[in-house]
Amino acid sequence: MVTRRTIFELRRARERAHILEGLAVALANIDDVIALIKASPTPAEARAAMLARTWPPGAVSEMLERSGAASTRPDGLAAELGLTGDAYRLSEAQAQAILDMRLHRLTGLEQGKIVEEFQTLLAEIGDLSDILALPARLTAVVRSEIIEIRDNFGDARRTEISRDHLDLSTEDLIEPQDVAVTLSHAGYAKAQPVSDYQAQRRGGRGRAATAVKDEDFIEKFFIAHTHDTLLCFSNRGKVYWLRVFELPQGGRGSRGKPIVNLLPLEEGEKISAVLPVKQFDEQHFVFMATSSGTVKKTPLAAFSRPRPSGIIALDLRGDDHLVGVALTDATREIMLVTSGGKAIRFHEEQVRPMGRDAAGVRGVRLGEGQRVIALLVLGEGYVLTASENGYGKLTSLEDFPGHGRGAQGVIALQTTYRNGATVAALQVQPGDELMLISSTGTLVRTPVADISVVGRNTQGVRLIRLGEAERLTGVERVAGLEPGDDAAAIDSEGNDQNPDSAASGEEGGSLGDGGSDEVSPL
Repeated sequence: MVTRRTIFELRRARERAHILEGLAVALANIDDVIALIKASPTPAEARAAMLARTWPPGAVSEMLERSGAASTRPDGLAAELGLTGDAYRLSEAQAQAILDMRLHRLTGLEQGKIVEEFQTLLAEIGDLSDILALPARLTAVVRSEIIEIRDNFGDARRTEISRDHLDLSTEDLIEPQDVAVTLSHAGYAKAQPVSDYQAQRRGGRGRAATAVKDEDFIEKFFIAHTHDTLLCFSNRGKVYWLRVFELPQGGRGSRGKPIVNLLPLEEGEKISAVLPVKQFDEQHFVFMATSSGTVKKTPLAAFSRPRPSGIIALDLRGDDHLVGVALTDATREIMLVTSGGKAIRFHEEQVRPMGRDAAGVRGVRLGEGQRVIALLVLGEGYVLTASENGYGKLTSLEDFPGHGRGAQGVIALQTTYRNGATVAALQVQPGDELMLISSTGTLVRTPVADISVVGRNTQGVRLIRLGEAERLTGVERVAGLEPGDDAAAIDSEGNDQNPDSAASGEEGGSLGDGGSDEVSPL
């Protein structure tokens, strides 16, 4: 470092000394220089005239002789330029410097400053050349600078160097905060800080959580920590890991990013459940149910070692697929609902914990052509059941008695010719709203309060008016959408979709404003 610095300083000193050398020659011949400049029509011709002749060196030759072997010649200077015997040839840089020199530099004081600076540079050039030529001088300079650094900065260390602190992961660089995670029906996911939402008084209009297309809606909405882990279960029984901070960050006006771009999903594979997990412990379980009636309970700790390509969470056979996944704590009650309108309620203790590779045990006995369509972990609220022909109802949990695992269950919704097969079941609260999806892509949003509460062995009321050959394909509990101006459900064409009443032999009370819908038994 000292050598490179000395070479640089020497080169710069020689370039400056070369200019001062030319000015000193001009001052020694000031009358001839002024006359030459006055006689030249242009500055370019004046510069050419100065380069074409030789000049008496004046005091320059004496100063160069006193400086010894020190050379002021810059790198790349032609051999014929500079001092040659008793004559001096100016370079282009020197001639330009003479033309740029102001008249006040011609005073005696200014001339003395030029000569003094030139002599100082000659001494500096000699010293720098000596450092480069003598190893002992170079070593002495290095030693003196190290001693100076020691004297100026030799205090006790103020920072602690730790190898552990240098081993940082991506998680260490993420700000810990709570975020609102949204996943749309079409598979768009994103996260945004909870601070984006301000608290409002009861009855406020709210704020849109995300931008969605007309045929899309928010299917899953939950609050998670940026350091939480999302367990993403697919319909093929695989589980993928995704950290919350890996979700795309976006404002309320953005749709997010397709989840297929975040996970290595196979063709036709779809995420059917997402579980946010803070800590993988032995006290919680992942409860799963398949379309063939198989259930399985696996300790949450079994999913604590993520793999980029995902792992098998449930051994599926044939055309069986995963219907639902829930997080339990060994104290919850489970309900399975089938396409035949049957429901079975049992305690999760009847399913023993088992490993990831296990196939599970029978949860419900299915009739011919039937399949499980929903897994419910029961809490407070009502059970909503809906059929493919657009009919449905609310039923109190007390109407569903507990049974042993593996039985056929009890009737939850009549699957008559009018209703068709049961296609959806979920647990709702009176203040919730529902999004109903038909086979033609029509979306209807309706308040739960407009649906009747009736017994199990009934057909229900109309939830959505369907066209010919149109079927209800799914019902989702909507969270995070901005409320509309009224409670009426409007389809994609803007038509009123308030449910009609059906003939009934059993009364059912509505959760709404005191109205009641009639439902027909059997």
